[in-house]
Amino acid sequence: MSAVVQIARTWLGTPYRHQASVRGVGCDCLGLVRGVWREIHGDEAEVVPAYRSDWAEVGERETLLEAARRHLVEVSLSVMQPGDVLLFRMTPQAVVKHVAILSALPNGADPQPRMIHAYWGRAVVESWIGPWWRRRLAFAFRFPEV
Repeated sequence: MSAVVQIARTWLGTPYRHQASVRGVGCDCLGLVRGVWREIHGDEAEVVPAYRSDWAEVGERETLLEAARRHLVEVSLSVMQPGDVLLFRMTPQAVVKHVAILSALPNGADPQPRMIHAYWGRAVVESWIGPWWRRRLAFAFRFPEV
């Protein structure tokens, strides 16, 4: 199992908290990835400015995608592996807004890929990447040096 997935699973059940990134206390989807990054690489990749929960609905800049390209290694969706960071567009014309960590590929026991993500209003969960999420999956990235 990927070290990234092992770390991400330690965040399961962490309550959803906008802009937070503290395991067991609270995080949002970006906060989960930031927390995993810190456990692998030490310091934050960069200071994350304050952001509103509707930041992607009111802006046109690909802020999340740009940051991913600065710090992660982009890979094709066709070769994504457990531990990769997934970016989603909620609608085809929208900017990337949601981020998750791929936790499992389809296999004989589980035909759907799975992801770990901070689910708005709930907590960090591991869930299937069913048709609804697959239609919104836009990019995949790998942590550097993992």
